[in-house]
Order: sequence, then C-alpha cells, then structure tokens
Amino acid sequence: MIKELTTNLLIIGAGPGGYVAAIYAAKNGLDVTLVERSKLGGTCLNIGCIPTKTLVESSKASQMVKNAKVFGIQIDGDISTNMEDVIKRKDGITQRLVSGIEFLMKKNKIKVIYGQASFINENTIKVEGASNYKIKAKDIIIATGSKISKVNIEGIDLPFVLDSTSALSLTDLPESITIIGGGVIGMEFAFIYKNFGVDVNVIEFMDRTLTMVDKDVSREIQRTAKREKIKIHTSSKVTKIQESQDKKAIITYENKKGEHELVSDKVLVAIGREPNIEELNIEVSGVLLNENGKSIKVDDTMQTSTPHIYAIGDVTDIIQLAHVASHQGIAAVDNVLNKDRKMDYTAVPNVIFTSPEIATVGIGEDEAKAEGIDITVSKIPFTSNGKALAMNEARGFAKLIKNNKTGKIIGGAIVGPDASALVSTLTTIIANGLSLSQIDETIFPHPTTSEVIGEVALEMGIGAIHT
Repeated sequence: MIKELTTNLLIIGAGPGGYVAAIYAAKNGLDVTLVERSKLGGTCLNIGCIPTKTLVESSKASQMVKNAKVFGIQIDGDISTNMEDVIKRKDGITQRLVSGIEFLMKKNKIKVIYGQASFINENTIKVEGASNYKIKAKDIIIATGSKISKVNIEGIDLPFVLDSTSALSLTDLPESITIIGGGVIGMEFAFIYKNFGVDVNVIEFMDRTLTMVDKDVSREIQRTAKREKIKIHTSSKVTKIQESQDKKAIITYENKKGEHELVSDKVLVAIGREPNIEELNIEVSGVLLNENGKSIKVDDTMQTSTPHIYAIGDVTDIIQLAHVASHQGIAAVDNVLNKDRKMDYTAVPNVIFTSPEIATVGIGEDEAKAEGIDITVSKIPFTSNGKALAMNEARGFAKLIKNNKTGKIIGGAIVGPDASALVSTLTTIIANGLSLSQIDETIFPHPTTSEVIGEVALEMGIGAIHT
C-alpha cells in the first residue's frame, strides 16, 4: 500500500544541510516533511565529522599521556590503547547527537520518513522503505550529500583495504598503515594513527599534501609529520595493491624515481567524495546538472533550473563542508519564503584536524597572488605565545592577508593550537570587512592563544610586540 501525502516543503536528506533547513523552515511556520534513507545527521554526524573528531581527541589524549613527563607528570608502567573502548566512546557520542536531532524533529513537528526518495515528476516524489509513500510538495530541497569516490586500483577490494567509513570502526590497531591520498581525510587519519603509535605512510599524487591550502601551510604540516615520523611520498601514484604470503598489503607506487613497494598491515583509501544523485531519478524533475554531470547546478539563491526545487550541500559540489550545507539550507528556506537571500562565500572557514590544527578563511595568499591582487601578508609564529608554550604546543603560525587597494583583511590562516576555535575571529573580521586599525583596537585576553591574532595584525602595521 502506498501512502499519499502533501506538504509545503519536502527535504530529501537529513544531513547537516537537510535537518537544519527542516528545523528553520518549521520555525518559520512551514509544514515540513524530511526524507532520509539512513540515519538523521547524515555522513557528517554518523560516519564523518563527529566520529573522526572523536578519534582525533582520543589520539591526542594518548599522545598527551606519552608526553606527560614534559608537564612534570611521571607515569610508571606501560601505556596502551583500548580501541574497543575508543570506538565505543565514538559510537556513544554519535548516538547522543542523533537522538538530539530526533528530539528536535518531534519538538518542531517535522514529519520524518525513512526510505529512498526518487522523483516521479517535478512536484512529486516516491519513497521506498519500510512503508512506501507518494509525496506532493509545493517546494523541494535536495540535500542528499556525497559518497566516497570510487577508485580504480588493482587490489582495491582486498580485505585489508579500508575506506574512511570502515576505518572509523576499526577495533584492532594495526602496526602499520599506508594511506592513499594526502588530502583532508588522509592527513587527519595519518595523525590519528600516528598518535596511537601506528607506523604511517602517506602516498599523494600531487607534489604536496593538502593542496587546498597555501603552500606555507601544507609545508608546516609536512614538517610536523616528518618530525612525528609520518612518511609522506608526494608526486606518487599507486598502481596496485597485492596480498603477501603473510597476509600483509604490498602497495606498489610509481614516481619520477621509478617503481617502489611498501608493506603494511592495512591500507586506507582517502581519495575524496562525490555527490549523491544516482537514485533520485532527477532527469524527470527538469533539474540540470553541472558540466561534469555529477552535481546539481544552482544559482546563488540555491535554486535549481526548476524554480521550486533547491539543492544544498555536497550534492551541489560548491564547497563540501557541513557548516556550508547548513548555511545553504537556511538560505534556501528563506528563498522559499520569498526573502530573496543570496549565498556569499567570501568568508567560509575551513578546519583540518591534523596535529597541529589548520584553519583558513577567505582568500589564500597563493590564490590572491595568482589573481594579481595587490596584497600585504603578515605572519607570526606561536613560539612567543605564553598559552601555547604552557600547552606544549608552541608550533605553527598565524597569517593575515590584506588587500592594499581596499585596506580590508581578505584572508587568514592559522596553523597551531586552538586553530579550529580561533578561525571564528578571523571569519568575523573578514565577513564584516574590518580594517587593520579596527583589529588593532580590539583587546585580546591574556594569556590565550587568541593573542596571536592581535600580534599578527600589529605585525602588518608597526610591528608585533612580542617577536
């Protein structure tokens, strides 16, 4: 039996874009139906952002205990990691947050339907699940997210080869792991495993890791990785994976120096993600795709080529970040409500949870120079920051980029302690078009890592006080 429904707003996908849009729409008086084929929270909450950062914190705790002597703490006996407990903690945090979203759905009277959604026509979708539905909607938001990209490498299906999802449930730490891909996912896992005491190799096709950030930022992380004995092989291509007689992985890769082999217990493939559109039957909706044929084309209001259908988040392939998806979701709902809201990507913060953390916002130094923008760049290390020294984290730097024509700060980067929190200050500066003098007039609390922002602003003018 097929149940028939009508709704003001139908949202397909309950990740950070979809569920936030649903709550925002409900608070604005719309009747909302949310369709999800798996779990509320999507990839980010269940098999992405939150689980990964939980592992990051556990690995940092492991590293902190190992370095306890630096803080004057003597620990006698062996230190070990119980990965079953680490994974149990991760699962508990994830479930707590999923339950929180379930509560918010009920609180805001949002109808949640579980199943696979696909278009019948531009106004109607069907949902196939435990119960089947036919839903007619005035407006529709597609928020189906992304999936792990497929990789064509011989041996990719061998039992010791992991992807980012299976790596999050690994209860037995390997002695060694080779990570294919030195992007965000690959480098975060590289430091997670290294902090847990695993021997780590990273193979990256490009000439450096983390190509989405400035060269000086990625160099800083690569230097740290080298100090931590993470072995990075850049400008290298994996050609095949084989199984040795003792059930280990033999990874063959090539670069300009020839063909090489690595042997490790596990292999993690961290190549990237691509939009989820295959099962939507999207062609009957009139929604156009981008030129690559893999993502949904939208304008700056998040509207597709079909006026009452919007798309947000990873499925648009604009910026694959959870907080961007949430913001796009709110913008899409505002436009459903005829508020004429446009997305502005001038000040989008991006955080990479390596050790130390990386956070960037606005235009990068390399990009600004490539575009011919007249800029001034200032950079201050954490070595003179009292709080960073107390944390035993006096590494990395803060950087500001000023447009000399406008006098405004247009970009910034932080590599170091608390970068993930400090970037919000830089985001506020850039989003509000603050000038250097306005930052100089701001009082930063002492002793905190935030003082590095005040120092790097002074460095651009009269010169920093403490360097």
